[in-house]
Amino acid sequence: MRTERNLTRLDRVFARLDREPERPAHLDVPKMSRHRIALFASTLAFYVAIVWAVLITSWLVRLDWQVMFFRPYQQWPEIHAFVDYYVVLGQRGPTAVMVAAWLGWRSWRQHTLRPLLALGVSLLLLNVTVGAAKYGMGRLGPHYATEIGSNEMWLGGDIFPSGHTANAVVTWGILAYMASTPRARRWLSALSAVTALGVGMSTVYLGTHWLSDVLLGWAAGLLILLALPWFEPLITRSEAVLLGLRDRVREGRRRTGPAPAPAKQPAATPVVLLPPVGGRKEAPACEPVSSSRPRTPAYLAPGPHTTRGERTPVAPAGSRRPPHSDRVLRGTAGSGSNSATRP
Repeated sequence: MRTERNLTRLDRVFARLDREPERPAHLDVPKMSRHRIALFASTLAFYVAIVWAVLITSWLVRLDWQVMFFRPYQQWPEIHAFVDYYVVLGQRGPTAVMVAAWLGWRSWRQHTLRPLLALGVSLLLLNVTVGAAKYGMGRLGPHYATEIGSNEMWLGGDIFPSGHTANAVVTWGILAYMASTPRARRWLSALSAVTALGVGMSTVYLGTHWLSDVLLGWAAGLLILLALPWFEPLITRSEAVLLGLRDRVREGRRRTGPAPAPAKQPAATPVVLLPPVGGRKEAPACEPVSSSRPRTPAYLAPGPHTTRGERTPVAPAGSRRPPHSDRVLRGTAGSGSNSATRP
């Protein structure tokens, strides 16, 4: 009895990778639902509240100074080396390269540019919004603070909100946004939230950000992810323009490509000359004749030849007429009666 081998999960993964790339019949694009709009509004209100609490030097600023004086990197020095590496998950360059590689593979598998365009739009929004807030409010970080208890605003800094935290929320959260199933979206959302939370607390541990910087960074990154469905029409139009440009380039390359090779000429057919009747047999001479050039006269092999007028005609042996029982030869007895009747 023949039994089939049970496929492991790794075998199924490799079998899926071996399939030909195909575009799904339906790409799940998140919509701007009421739930998403309500979450966007509440996050925006939280963002404004954090900015206002720092501007008026409220209890949040006092908490920032208390955490800074606590110096977590001195309280737990044994995890310092790990945190130095973990905080890289919030840096723009390494995270963008890793996420772009995965989304590029998704684009190839699905025959669509939407994953890469969504990543580009989210990073552009991140640079514009977070960058403008950083340089607009100009807050100094804990290592450059000038006055104890102050909010350190408009002093030429670029620390508020935390760029590491906002970048971690956006770059890892875009994987959840591009998930193809609701279950995968939930798992990836939880994973990206934990990663962004760890990156933000790592900056507080190292003393490079205030705690309020991290809170505002989380809100800024979440606002970008929640607002992405509003930019889906722009992503769709950009994809159509890029694919149309690709088709025009391909068509131009076909037109300006190398000229086609000339058609192969047919092979020459040999012409066989038969020996003359009654003469001596000569070896037949073969002359290749090509359909592309005029026919040249054929010549016999060298030797003594006679002209047509000097040749002696030779009658063929026997009669060419078919035998007939009533037919008699001329000059015989049977032909006299016929001749007597002629006038």
